[in-house]
Order: sequence, then structure tokens, then C-alpha cells
Amino acid sequence: MVKHVILWQLKDELSDTEKAAVKAGIKEGLEGLAGQIPGLVDIRVNINALPSSNADLMLDTTFESAEALKGYSTHPAHVAVANSKVRPYYKNRVCLDYEI
Repeated sequence: MVKHVILWQLKDELSDTEKAAVKAGIKEGLEGLAGQIPGLVDIRVNINALPSSNADLMLDTTFESAEALKGYSTHPAHVAVANSKVRPYYKNRVCLDYEI
């Protein structure tokens, strides 16, 4: 099994209202991938960061294998969500993949 964790910081020019809408859209879009991608065991997006955080939201996914993670990265459903709901809105992305 492989964990794939991403933390994003949203663009500074987004208002708090815009950030809330973007976070909700990212959560809906990414969590909506459940059951669509081979080898994706679990997918969760946390949009409720505490004020002490320096990231705006987190993706926490579990895959059956590193090969399944690689397939996810290029799967058309994932690419569509990433291109429409995620990539236009973040200024920084940090990723950690590890075996469990």
C-alpha cells in the first residue's frame, strides 16, 4: 500500500470567500474520484485547517501500489479535476508519497 499526501497553499489574491469556494470545489472534485480509479483505496480532502497551519488544504490518499498511484496521476478523471479545480488556484504544492 502507498500513501499519497499533498498540501496546497492557495493563491494570495483569492479572497477568503473565494478560497472557501475553491476548497469546497477541490474536495468535491477529488473525493468524487472514489470508485473511478483502479487501485485507489481511499481519498479524503481536509479543508478545515486550524489557524496555526501554513497550508490551506490537504489531500490524503491510499493506493494499492506505487503502480496504482502512477496510474492515478495520468487517469483522465483525475487530470480533469486537477486541471479545472486545483491547478488554477494554488501557489504552492508539497507532496509526500510513502509505503505503508
